[in-house]
Amino acid sequence: MDASDSADRALALTEALIARASVTPSDAGCQPLIAEHLTAAGFDIEWLPRGDVTNVLATRGRSGPLLLFVGHTDVVPAGPVAGWRSPPFEPTRRDGHLFGRGSADMKTSVAAFTTACEAMAATPAAVEGLRIAVALTSDEEGPAQDGMRAIAPILAERLGTIDWCLVGEPSSRTTLGDTIRVGRRGSLSGEISVTGRQGHVAYPDQADNPVHRLAPILAALVGTQWDSGTEEFPPTRLQITGIDTDTDAGNVIPGRASARFNLRYSPATTAEALQERITTTLETYAPMAGIHWHHSAVPFASDAGPLRQAISDVIEDRIGSAPIANTAGGTSDGRFIAPLGAEVVEFGPVNQSIHQIDENVAIDAIGQLTEAYEAIIRRLARIARRPD
Repeated sequence: MDASDSADRALALTEALIARASVTPSDAGCQPLIAEHLTAAGFDIEWLPRGDVTNVLATRGRSGPLLLFVGHTDVVPAGPVAGWRSPPFEPTRRDGHLFGRGSADMKTSVAAFTTACEAMAATPAAVEGLRIAVALTSDEEGPAQDGMRAIAPILAERLGTIDWCLVGEPSSRTTLGDTIRVGRRGSLSGEISVTGRQGHVAYPDQADNPVHRLAPILAALVGTQWDSGTEEFPPTRLQITGIDTDTDAGNVIPGRASARFNLRYSPATTAEALQERITTTLETYAPMAGIHWHHSAVPFASDAGPLRQAISDVIEDRIGSAPIANTAGGTSDGRFIAPLGAEVVEFGPVNQSIHQIDENVAIDAIGQLTEAYEAIIRRLARIARRPD
């Protein structure tokens, strides 16, 4: 399979995946389609469903170091369809780009890696000594409880040592390959609630305004410097994500107020330390305030290793410049694989349009990504065949 064939096949597969409206947690038939392609490429398929979530593990090879590709087939809702220039689940080629929900996040990556595996199957000697696995879920954009989080222990049991994990998240900023992710920040959310006494705005002495008690708490939290970050991680940042009261009336002092916030935190601190500092702030300004926590991710970072080197070399050789390696962005399913001991690196399409109306990916980039994935597999296979 030459480069043009791979590019055409990856484009066609990406279009077929976009046409399946896999709004989380629905897979809408994406994974069975991928499984057909991987079965033809010599992979064994195991289904790992949990409730409404579809998960699949595909494996090829019996011995040697392991490369695991992690991806998701679910997408976020399309939003107001009237705002799209073309229907979100009808893949449309326009101005050198492919438009459709999931085109960038992350059906292109899934299609590109699948096509790369098909190409490798046509030249089995090129991947001799390397085991390859593909793990896909339809629960990444949603609660992320029944997807990679749930099946990670099964992956460890089935696969044994996972040497390298390539996550197909859209890591690139403006051009394909300009950025790769080598870790992610932790995520800690909270909701503060303050109870007062409802009353008429004209008679504040007969009420107790909970918003006035909540405001200094929020001001203190926003003004806090949590840490200075690390060499690979930016400083921890807090963002207020919502403020609510129990009334919409303009002449009523509310009886209850709440505020939601999120911290993206670095390894320079811990979730427990952040919780302790915030609890102390609450006790200072409003001892009666309550708080509910949701800790969804711990930070992780992979040391530079063969996978990062292979990806960087391939990008520089084929795209023209070495990528920036950082830990920016939101959470990813890499956080469930890193604790298993794998070197985790994320490399995928440009992320400028993800989760937006008219999400799209450059058509040329689909072929480039497929070729890059093929080259990465070949490089890792050569490493796998080296004598100890």
